[in-house]
Amino acid sequence: MVSAALPHRSRLVDLANRSFPALWKARALRSPEFDVETLCARARHDTGLHDFGDDWFLKPLARLVDAVREEAALNPLGQFGAVGQFEKLLRERLWTQQWFREHPEIARRSLSQPVIVVGPMRSGTTRLHRLLAADDRFAHLRLFETICPAPAPGSRGRRDRRRIKAAMIVGAVHRLNPNTSVIHPTGPLEPEEELGLLVASAWGMKHEAQWHVPSYGRWSERQDATPAYRHMARLLRLVGWLRGDSDDRPWVLKTPQHMLDLPALLRIFPDARIIFIHRAPHAVVGSSCSLVWNQMIIHSDKVDRQGIGREWLRKTELQVERMLQAREAIPSDQRIDVRFEDMERDWGAVMERVYDFLDMDIGSARPAMARYMREAERQRHRHPHRYNLAAFGLDADTVGERFEAYIDTFELDPHCAVRKGRIGAGRPASPLPEPALQRARRRPALTNQTIAFNAGAFASLVKLGIICAPIS
Repeated sequence: MVSAALPHRSRLVDLANRSFPALWKARALRSPEFDVETLCARARHDTGLHDFGDDWFLKPLARLVDAVREEAALNPLGQFGAVGQFEKLLRERLWTQQWFREHPEIARRSLSQPVIVVGPMRSGTTRLHRLLAADDRFAHLRLFETICPAPAPGSRGRRDRRRIKAAMIVGAVHRLNPNTSVIHPTGPLEPEEELGLLVASAWGMKHEAQWHVPSYGRWSERQDATPAYRHMARLLRLVGWLRGDSDDRPWVLKTPQHMLDLPALLRIFPDARIIFIHRAPHAVVGSSCSLVWNQMIIHSDKVDRQGIGREWLRKTELQVERMLQAREAIPSDQRIDVRFEDMERDWGAVMERVYDFLDMDIGSARPAMARYMREAERQRHRHPHRYNLAAFGLDADTVGERFEAYIDTFELDPHCAVRKGRIGAGRPASPLPEPALQRARRRPALTNQTIAFNAGAFASLVKLGIICAPIS
């Protein structure tokens, strides 16, 4: 097995790691505390509100907080970021309840017949989702809405500053690790998955892709996710109402978490139309490991590349097993299967099939879809995402053996990604997009004033929910 280089994070992470301990010691910033009762009390005090709604979410939150404290080996930036995310979650739970209390009509909004893209992490769900989102006959979330689905009460309309905050967050995340902009290009107004709506219940693989929290992951795999999906539906209603939209357009949704939680998803959305997308597991596992590596190295200085390989091989296998089991219970007229490699060859033909399944005419949506695909292809050719199984202690034979039945069932080409140069045998992963690397090398020397200024900026951004990147 050939080893391979892995990308490095920005030196801004090291800057933050030197800055935060000094700021905590000087009491310029509040020291991070990993205690759920303390976090809840602080959120109530900061908002002046007390009702979190269904308190089921406290179970996954407690497991997550404990796992982060005991297992994640967070660096100072990681500690500050984790507590910032927990505080944000709790504030927004309180705000959500207040919105529904003041405006009971929100709960009556329809969520009928959503179209939901379901596939493993890194299987092409983003492209399929954004193609559908190009059709204005569907409603879709935008990045700023999934980062902050529930703003502070009273901020509807002109006072809603979530777009500005989302732009700041995206910019900060890309500076902390420029590779994230290559793996999942996005922007404040771009169509985005409902990941943040599940994070609002401290639920999902997003946390495992960001932090080393195995006890949380194993625990959540044994739980019924229905309460998290029920809250997700409430937030979808709130997002639509905040926009002032009518509720007659079906939502188009997607996040890889659905692979693990299909029964819960269908309890909440029983009339959903499901589009399953399948990709060769070699590419799925390799790309997943790459994404996890690039996120974890922001938060921890002790990231085990081979541990990532073992865990995300296991996690991908579990995603596929759960999906195949649940898929059998879905009526055949409620689901369709497509393949990543067919999208690569002829996305238009695949989308024709999808629209036939949806009993819709694709004609009016084609121009917008074509514009999206042209821009996506330009981005992909300028900054291709390269990754390597060998860097994570894996090889194609090992992965193939674990997924042999899945590959055969959906006639997936295990060599497709290798031929395209994305997971070459022994091919090193590109450490950074070259322009980003050059910019990092040109940055001026860091002074004490620079350190203090940037740490303060980090603090502000973390409070907004910094480093909440999608995982698909």
